[in-house]
Amino acid sequence: MKELVLSTHQILKNKVFNCDFDESWVDWAIDMIEAGFNSENLYTLAATSKPYNQQALQVLTDKVLQDFNLSYTNKALVIKKYVYFIVTNAIYKTNSYFKALRELKDICISMQYDELYMPFYLLYFAKVDLAECDHQLYWDGADKTNIDQIITTQFADWIAKYEK
Repeated sequence: MKELVLSTHQILKNKVFNCDFDESWVDWAIDMIEAGFNSENLYTLAATSKPYNQQALQVLTDKVLQDFNLSYTNKALVIKKYVYFIVTNAIYKTNSYFKALRELKDICISMQYDELYMPFYLLYFAKVDLAECDHQLYWDGADKTNIDQIITTQFADWIAKYEK
C-alpha cells in the first residue's frame, strides 16, 4: 500500500473548513502523483492553473478524495489528525513554534474553543506576550526562559496521547 503524502492532512482539514482552493491543492496533487497515486481526477487537479473556479474545484477535489477513499466527514477526527501532523512537524524546532501555535490557535477558535485545543491557544498568547514583554497571564509559570520547553513538553504530550 502506498503512503499518503503528509500534506494530505492539510487538504482534508481544508475540506472540513471549506477553505478556498489555492496552490497548495495543486502541489498536493503533484506530490500524490509523484508518490505513485493515479487517477484521471488527480491528473486534472495537478494540471489546474489560475484563475481558480472555486465551485468546480470543490467538486473535483471531492472526486479525487473519493478516488482514494479519503473521507473528511468526521470533522473531529480530521482535525485531530491535522493537529497531530502540525505538532509532529514542529516539535524540537523552536524556530517553527510560533507558526505552529498560530495555526493551532486558529483551529481552536474554529472548533469553538474546544478544550482539546485550548492549551495551544493559551500557549500561543503566552508566547506572543513573552516576545513583547517580560510577563504573560496565559500559562501559569511560563516565562522567557522556559516557554519553549513548555511548548516542547505540550507537543510531546499531544503526540504520546494521540499517536496513531
